Order: sequence, then C-alpha cells, then structure tokens
Amino acid sequence: MNDASRPRERSALTGFATNPLDRRGDQRDQPDAVARYRASPGTRHVIVAGETPILRRTGPESQTIWFDEKQADGVGKALDEVFLGVHPDGDACFGRLIERQLADALREREDLLVSDLRSVALKRLVPPEEVGPLGEAKAILDWHARHRFCANCGGPALMVSGGWRRECAQCGALHFPRTDPVVIMLAVRGDKCLLARQARFAPKMYSCIAGFLEPGETLEDAVRRETWEEAGLRTGAVRYVASQPWPFPSSLMIGCIAEALNDDIVLDGTELEDGRWFSREEALLMIDGRHPDGLACPQHIAIANTILKAWAVDGEEP
Repeated sequence: MNDASRPRERSALTGFATNPLDRRGDQRDQPDAVARYRASPGTRHVIVAGETPILRRTGPESQTIWFDEKQADGVGKALDEVFLGVHPDGDACFGRLIERQLADALREREDLLVSDLRSVALKRLVPPEEVGPLGEAKAILDWHARHRFCANCGGPALMVSGGWRRECAQCGALHFPRTDPVVIMLAVRGDKCLLARQARFAPKMYSCIAGFLEPGETLEDAVRRETWEEAGLRTGAVRYVASQPWPFPSSLMIGCIAEALNDDIVLDGTELEDGRWFSREEALLMIDGRHPDGLACPQHIAIANTILKAWAVDGEEP
C-alpha cells in the first residue's frame, strides 16, 4: 500500500514506520527480475557500515540516505546487498553493507555524515520518508551479518531471494530474517497510569514497561505476564494501540493499554530502578515538556510516546 492510500493509523506516527517503498516481494524469487532492478540506471543504495548508517550531504544542513551507483562505490565495497524495493519514482533501491571499520575514516569526509541510527531519526537528519527505508536496510543487513552459517549443520548459508532468505549449501535448510515481537504497555487504573524507568534511561525520563513475547503466548497474556512480573500489577482488559518496527537490532514493538486491577506497585528491582502512578495531568505535562519536576517521557520516535498520547490526550481506555 502506498502512502496516498494508507489510512493515518497511529502506527504511522512512530519512528521508522513510514516506508514508501514497494517491496516487490512477488519478484524476490526471480533472479532475473532482481538482476534487472540492480542493473537499472537509477538504482539507489542505502549504506550501512556494520551498524552505522552513512548519510550523503545534500546541503549545509541537509542529508539523504540515498547514493547512486558511483557514489556508493566511492564509499565502500559491498559485503552484502539486499533488494529493498522500488521507490515511488520508479527507482530500484538496495541496501549495502560495508566494513564497520570504514565508519571512522568516513567521518572525515565533508560530503558524508556518519551517525547512529537513533540519532538520525531523533534529530530528523533526513527527510521523514527516508527513515523507514533506512531502518529496513539496517535491520535486514544486520541479520545477514549474524547469520552467515546454518544453524542446523554449521555449513555456509548463501544469500538468495534478493537478500530475504539464506539457504544452506550443505543441508539445504532455509533461514529467514527474524523479527522479535515485544509488547510495550501502559497500565492504567482510573485517571492514573504506571510509568517506570531503567537505569540506562536519560535522567528523569519515565516510560511504559515492556518485554518480549514468549512462545505459545498471546499478546494479551504477554502484557498481563510482563505487567505482573515487572510491577506486581494484575491486569484485566488489554487494548491494542499501535505497532512500530524497531531496528535495534530487529524488533516489532506492539503497543497496548492495559487495565490494572490493583493499586499496589511491586517493582522488579532487576530491570526497573523506579516507577509510580502518574495522573493524566502529569502525563500531559510530560508530553509537553512542562513537568514542574523536569520529568520527561520518551520522544516522538518512540511508540511509548504514541501510547501515552493515546491515553492522556485522546482518552483511549483498555
């Protein structure tokens, strides 16, 4: 679905979610089709050095993720290339992985900007419509870098299907890119919500609690389990709010609002260093950056911000 026909769901408000590329999954298993895309004169490349995006400067304060063939070759030799899809203007788009050691030397080039992926999205270093393809490229290239050998027999796993599958040269086992589902939830009770913080968070920042979905578990049960394990809260109704591709390295954040059934919070001291109930008024102040104690919530790229706004601003309930 292209941007013109896509409804403006909440998921589209999160970082890395807007991606205008037509992935053309129907043609990945056609080597001739992928080769034609690769050889087309307008082919564009996204370049990642290890885990670090390489941006091309287009002006004093503007950058792009896109490189043409000659520009890409001037940055670094491809270790892996993945067919990302077709741009709305018709150009084929590929992701290129280069040696991570090149990142330091590339920082010295005036025509390039080397920055971590989170900063690219947070600081809006590229146009909004380029953040999604950059996240797509980083996630799939990172998977390839970590799956060069077969988990079944240890043999070499060869890239096929335009980079969207690996096949073992020895036993024939098929390996597909992995996406790890994570539930992230705002537990609410009446006119208050639970927000907590980990030690690694920025000072005074509080967020939703989260955890990985486990095998044999529904989204709702994962929300209930994580809310109990991390905060000692029993949970009733669970409402889905939005989702977000999160390429660190490759997760799908599944955002929910959960009905807390008790008031007493018992924090898991291993993962969380603090947490408490916040009133809706406090949540609104944090969203606006006006909390009197300087408390803050995650910024615009994080789905936690979207979930908190859904409850505090839009009045969503479990």
